[in-house]
Amino acid sequence: MTVSFEEYAALARQLSEQRRAGEQHAATEAARRRDLHAAVDYLQQRLTAQGHRLDQLGRAIGIDQPPPGPPSSVGSAPSTPPSSAGSAPSTPPGTGDGGDAGAAGAPGRAGVGAYPELLAGEARLALPTAVSPAGVGVPAQRAAAVDPTVELELARRMADEADRHGQQAEVLAQRPALLPTWSPLARAVAVYAGCGAAAGVLVLALVLASGVGLVDGFTLGAWICAGLPAVAFFGGYLVLGRWGRPAMVAGTPPRYLPLGFLICFLVVPMAYCAYLLLVRGLR
Repeated sequence: MTVSFEEYAALARQLSEQRRAGEQHAATEAARRRDLHAAVDYLQQRLTAQGHRLDQLGRAIGIDQPPPGPPSSVGSAPSTPPSSAGSAPSTPPGTGDGGDAGAAGAPGRAGVGAYPELLAGEARLALPTAVSPAGVGVPAQRAAAVDPTVELELARRMADEADRHGQQAEVLAQRPALLPTWSPLARAVAVYAGCGAAAGVLVLALVLASGVGLVDGFTLGAWICAGLPAVAFFGGYLVLGRWGRPAMVAGTPPRYLPLGFLICFLVVPMAYCAYLLLVRGLR
């Protein structure tokens, strides 16, 4: 059979086009694989940073990290002694509870590194079988191949969601337990004023005790001018240090000591003066 020049040229062009198409396909596939590897590396870096940040948040709020579990070891199946007369028949591997068959005989058991931990129903679904007309169980057809691009997109969305929740957790961790929506100055004023008001109630109790002769005038004056204001001041200082400190904060939050001293040493004597004015007004 003789091949003409035109047919030979057409065949050469076809082969050249197929070669170029194959090269382009290979280049496209290589570029896709590079992009996938780059996306995987970037996602791995994000997940690692998220893990470190979650560890910091856990340490800041006082959650201890769980101790690492014992390393899982996959051993060979121990030899089963021959069953004697009257003893229970030996259980074949894969049909019992997997206690004596090693990793291969205990799929789904905790502590065995060969297979993941599955529930009973999930273990049956893990390896589907199709029954042939002859009644012999044969492996079913494999599931369709997973698209790595789709899986990476799902993982990226989950990482974005984790970032969003992590930012919310950081915002909450930067707020103290006491009056979290207030500013530090307003919180300090409220705490010192509250402690001063509590000390003012004690002043009224001391005044009533002095009226019935249980407390003399010198003791009453000492408590009103120095004792109760100092107690109120240190009480507010301790409250701000215990409940006014955020879980995550750089340094020590301000406690406004001069302002607290002024408030406490003014509120208590003012409470006593208000009591005197009230008593005189009623008389």
